[in-house]
Amino acid sequence: MEVETARPYFFGDIGFWAERTEVHKAAYRGQVSELQSLIQSGASVNIVAVDSITPLHEAAARGQTQCVRLLLDAGAQVDARNVDGSTPLCEACSIGNFECVRLLLEYGAKVNPMLTSRTTSPLHEACMGGNADCVRLVIAKGASLEAYDLYYGTPLHVACANRHLECVKVLLNAGVRVNATRLHETPLHHAAKSNNVDMIELLVEFGANIYARDKYDRKPVDYTRPDTPSAHYLQLYESNPLSLLQLSRIALRTLLGARAVDVVAKLDIPNRLFLSAISLHCHKGALQI
Repeated sequence: MEVETARPYFFGDIGFWAERTEVHKAAYRGQVSELQSLIQSGASVNIVAVDSITPLHEAAARGQTQCVRLLLDAGAQVDARNVDGSTPLCEACSIGNFECVRLLLEYGAKVNPMLTSRTTSPLHEACMGGNADCVRLVIAKGASLEAYDLYYGTPLHVACANRHLECVKVLLNAGVRVNATRLHETPLHHAAKSNNVDMIELLVEFGANIYARDKYDRKPVDYTRPDTPSAHYLQLYESNPLSLLQLSRIALRTLLGARAVDVVAKLDIPNRLFLSAISLHCHKGALQI
């Protein structure tokens, strides 16, 4: 079999910088037999294109699980970075391919790669695409809940800005800081801008500060449309401060994070108080008990 030979013009850490090769194309298209033949013929699985994309990036970005496994078994570098600093795990999280994400993690992909001014974390990517299963998986593998991106903020900012309620639930139950800020803007500001009342209610009940002001000195309610459920909800909370019971729930959740339900269940307190302490975790299916 004739293997395409690219003309290299720079020798990098993991191979030659070249035009997109047949290995890249086979990985992208999910052509397992073709890719296997190329590898057996001596083609490099770590050759990179002009944008630093490896065949593993191509396969992960398209959710080609069989090609991902084939490349990894042949020695592909699992944490290779493209020109933007994105790893194959970031690509798989972005499209929400659970099996690809699981496979890359199984082969040692870093769940918290070093971030740069051009890089988002795998958790950011999963939240951006609304892939709740992938969000759960990378969190279970130790993804940083507070990973900070210069343009987007935390993963919770990203989930709220993109209106992915299920991802917001997963993050909150994992113990994310609900009042994290980017340029003084909180996740609640994003939820208010989208007039998503379910998300607003969930964030508030997990302790979101309705009085927080962004760089324009605007509160979340200032971004809601008049006479909408979102505006009415935030106005109601402004005129009726949280009860002592609600404040206690928030304090407990803030202190214990994702351990709250397990820890509270072991306390020697009356059942009615236990149910009260965890009730907000169950709000709108945020947590199944």
